Amino acid sequence: MIGSTLVPELAMGLTSLLAHKLRSLLTMLGMIFGVGAVVAMLSITAGAQKEMMRFIDQLGVNNIIVEAHEAMDRNELQLVRAVSPGLTFRDFRAISENVSGLVAITPRKHFKPQRLLPKTTQEPPQLIGVLPNFVEIESLKLVEGRFFSSQENQISAPVCVLGESAKIALLGYDSAIGKSIKINDTWLQVVGVLTPQASGDADVEGAQASNRNNLVIAPLNTVMRRFEDNTSYLKDEIDGIYMKVAPTVDSIDTSNVVRAILAATHKGAGDFTVIVPAGLLEQRKQTQMIFNVVMICIAGISLLVGGIGIMNIMLATVLERTREIGIRRALGARQRDIVRQFLTEAVLISIVGGLIGIAFGFTLSKVIASAAGWSTLVTTSSIVVAFGVSVLIGLLFGSYPAVQAAKLDPIEAIRYE
Repeated sequence: MIGSTLVPELAMGLTSLLAHKLRSLLTMLGMIFGVGAVVAMLSITAGAQKEMMRFIDQLGVNNIIVEAHEAMDRNELQLVRAVSPGLTFRDFRAISENVSGLVAITPRKHFKPQRLLPKTTQEPPQLIGVLPNFVEIESLKLVEGRFFSSQENQISAPVCVLGESAKIALLGYDSAIGKSIKINDTWLQVVGVLTPQASGDADVEGAQASNRNNLVIAPLNTVMRRFEDNTSYLKDEIDGIYMKVAPTVDSIDTSNVVRAILAATHKGAGDFTVIVPAGLLEQRKQTQMIFNVVMICIAGISLLVGGIGIMNIMLATVLERTREIGIRRALGARQRDIVRQFLTEAVLISIVGGLIGIAFGFTLSKVIASAAGWSTLVTTSSIVVAFGVSVLIGLLFGSYPAVQAAKLDPIEAIRYE
């Protein structure tokens, strides 16, 4: 019974919309912009979440990173050194011996090359020295070659592994294995090339501000013994410590232990930062939740305006079609039939507006991604949410005009001019 009346009412509703195309389009604008804003906003947040998850995954949710705050000039250095010796191998040994649950740990020493061969017009890669277990801590994968070994670290072998960007900038797109690069006065043989690494906003996240793909990774002893930096007097003995805890160990609790050990030796100098990716992830989720709520409220205002527009136009339609309503009632139409007729028209406006709004939001997200360089991701859930809200708005704001139409007195409605 319902199916037999629904099709004619849908056809009648579409006929009514098409009879007043411009008015219908203007009525839909609020829904189009509101739904488009919801889809675009959710696509931006989904894209940001995806990139953040990639970055956190690269840092490792079970990892803890200690970064040194190195002095910018001699005056700052003297002030810090009066209190703290800076980040040292002693700190590395203290953490290794006193922190339980560690799977692997490595110091890090980095240098900015002064001279490079082959020469490159791109940003020079950064040289870092680490232990071989760095590949396990960072869950690194290689597209070709291998990572250096413990023996190569012990003998300070002149070998290195290149990040993707560094490999392309220095050696092009051909295989790099067996080729050599010269950093300052030292030749290093390439033994491996890493797969592309996710990058994040390092300044925001607190991690070292460097392109993770633009690295030259060499054995720690090789870097410590074969390279000398002109500004080494400003630098700590080591500038970072990477550690990985067991999956069953709480990395946030472990980081508190690491922070306490370093606070004791650095005497509150504030010359280091302990970064916990798991903690960063929780902070980002909370921040993103607040952002989502704010953006949904803003988009909700557009949808509310669209709903008011639907109610306004439907009330005007009721006045225009008062005589039609009276004739239908006189021919036997019940009040619920009149309600369903006008409610169907209101929902049709919101459905068509929602569909156009989804297309608008999808296009808007692509434009934003292209213009701003942001990563966007239109998800099925965002489309379902936006479309569902648009239909709900049609039902809510179309109910009052539909009820008002059903309450009209048939005799007075027929006589209405």
